[in-house]
Amino acid sequence: MSAAKCRPTCLILGALLSAMGLPGCTYGQQTAKEFVNRGNTEMAKGELDRAIADFTKAIELKPKLAQPYDLRGVAKGKKFDLDGAIADYSKAIELDPKDAKAYDDRGVAKESNGDLGGAMADYSTAIEINPQFANAYCHRGIAKQIKEDSAGAMTDLDIAIADYSQAIDLNPKLPNAYCDRGIAKATKGDSAGAMADYAKAIELNPKFANAYTCRGIAKEKKADLDGAIADLTKSIKLDPKDANAYNYRGNVRQARGDMDEAIADYTKAIGLNPKFANAYYNRGVVKDYKGDLDGALADLTKTITLVPASAIAYYSRGNARRDKHDLDGAITDYTKAIELDPERPSAYYNRGNARKAKGDLDGAIADYSKTIDLYPKYAEAYNARAAARKAKGDQPGAAEDSAQAAKLQGH
Repeated sequence: MSAAKCRPTCLILGALLSAMGLPGCTYGQQTAKEFVNRGNTEMAKGELDRAIADFTKAIELKPKLAQPYDLRGVAKGKKFDLDGAIADYSKAIELDPKDAKAYDDRGVAKESNGDLGGAMADYSTAIEINPQFANAYCHRGIAKQIKEDSAGAMTDLDIAIADYSQAIDLNPKLPNAYCDRGIAKATKGDSAGAMADYAKAIELNPKFANAYTCRGIAKEKKADLDGAIADLTKSIKLDPKDANAYNYRGNVRQARGDMDEAIADYTKAIGLNPKFANAYYNRGVVKDYKGDLDGALADLTKTITLVPASAIAYYSRGNARRDKHDLDGAITDYTKAIELDPERPSAYYNRGNARKAKGDLDGAIADYSKTIDLYPKYAEAYNARAAARKAKGDQPGAAEDSAQAAKLQGH
């Protein structure tokens, strides 16, 4: 029998045996499982394209299995193909509506894609399906903190920490549990507890690249910039294809004032992942600082293309346009940033400055007033409104604002 006839014969035989109530040939099922296993191995090695190809083959063989879609979504997420990842997670959920992990994974992708509300809904669904899903509590807690729901964030993070601790009690040699608990503690502001957990994770697995990355981020927050760079460099040595580690090291180098080195790290991150929106954003901000305004605008525009709902990207591009004396473009970007994030005082303040520069004093005063509503201790907003009121001939209002600014500045 030729090889070309082997599979059809197997399938026909399987159908006949099935009709007789006997176990049939499981060639297709075994092959799909083999591709899933090999895809997992490739993904662990950082060979994401190969992993995606294997998961795709598994899907072709068994299109109603949820797991290959979920895993392909993970691989796509690592490549920052967020739309592709979300589509795969959604298909996995369609096939298995009780898959808590797929909801959590989709939530992470949505959050990275700028859809914080959609992310929180997915985290909540994951928790409803599995009330002991520590990662989902941790992710929802971080999302709530971003939304400035401090009380809700602390509740979720406490639950996550308790669940990670329970896992550690059951098996004290789980480096991932220590690392994840460290992330939750760091988000709560417990830097000492986070550092201890990252150190334990590294002790258990000295080749745990992500633990070095997390500890490096924690060291940066403690202003230990040299220590942060050492840990992030170690992470890169262990996993040279990790775009995140290069991006974070770029952040630390930026904090040290090493702008050229920061740009080099962001560029490396982008080379590894051409869809890495955060790396484009960070590089754009540094280019703006260095006076490369065209380069900054290109990077920030690319960020917006990748994440159209990024308020901070519009805000920062507005700053670059302002620096190029494109006031109309700056106002347009600040307005879009405000539309996406109405609670950002600096967007109103900077739009007010641009409007004032264009002679729109009423618009400027309205923006400064909104800035003050959101941030009543912002002395510069009072000073700016005072100048605009003075230009309009409102001397009493200007004097009142100047006095309040002086009070806030301790004069």
